[in-house]
Amino acid sequence: MPARIRHMLVAIHDLRHAPRAQLRKAASLARTAGASLELFHAIDEPDPGASWPETATAEFVTRRRAAIAARSLRALERLARDKAFRGVRVRCLASWDYPPHEAIVRRALASRAGLVVAATRHHVPGARLLLRNTDWELIRQCPVPLLLVKSSRDYQRPAILAAVDPFHAHARPADLDARLLAAGKSCAQLLHGKLHVFHAYMPLINVAMGPISTAPMLTIPPEMEDAHGVQITRAIDRLAAGAGVPRARRHVHMGDVAGELAAATRDTRAGVVVMGAVSRSALKRLFIGNAAERVLDNLECDVLIIKPRGFKSTVSRRPAVAGPSPAVWR
Repeated sequence: MPARIRHMLVAIHDLRHAPRAQLRKAASLARTAGASLELFHAIDEPDPGASWPETATAEFVTRRRAAIAARSLRALERLARDKAFRGVRVRCLASWDYPPHEAIVRRALASRAGLVVAATRHHVPGARLLLRNTDWELIRQCPVPLLLVKSSRDYQRPAILAAVDPFHAHARPADLDARLLAAGKSCAQLLHGKLHVFHAYMPLINVAMGPISTAPMLTIPPEMEDAHGVQITRAIDRLAAGAGVPRARRHVHMGDVAGELAAATRDTRAGVVVMGAVSRSALKRLFIGNAAERVLDNLECDVLIIKPRGFKSTVSRRPAVAGPSPAVWR
């Protein structure tokens, strides 16, 4: 998250059931940062130009597109009237574009957004909030900081937990941890919270054998395991001290990342976890720090995704279908 956000993009997937927590949090952040805000919806209805019979005239297609876009825009403007947006300059845009994650990335770049805010949703009634395919594609492709709203709890001076890895597992760029801490610090300032640092590591026996090894069980002397933990803690201490994070807010855990990070968020009552998306060129996709996808699904708090310096999205700047001009709500 940049130190100064001038403009925020709020991606609205479901116009009829927009998550109120997403709107409240976006409005609060924009108000505190003094930023403008845009409610954006990528129209996912069938395009009349492709779904109607070939006998449909160009005039009919144009009118039909305009009617659908106008209906979507009116729904966005109703959301913009919410009292949460009082004192915030809100602009609304409904655009013909597909797929949704590419539409959001294109709009974020075109509007020069400093932050994109998206919300997760329940996959089935009563289930916990899980990430959709659009969420994962945004994680991989959105070049600007991405805030995924998973919790309905408002921010009340929350702990901001930056998940770092100074050992650069999974080929992390060398400066990514510094960017995570800087983003976490800015987030903490905006939300009047406190920055914490987190790192989880596996014991030497796991590192030595590997996840699929069939070799006999190795015996690691306790002093070697202790020295391993001391070395890791010292590295985290150096990193955290450089960001001004006191010892009481440094969390170094031995164990599985998914379980340890979820436990740390509960212990600290974290409102936001800051994580980095890094490239694995062999698979040409992005992963989150040194964690698997289940780490994000297990988290109950919001997640701020930060890309490495110089990240280039593969999403084309040109939309599939030209959309209407944005409308300003005053």
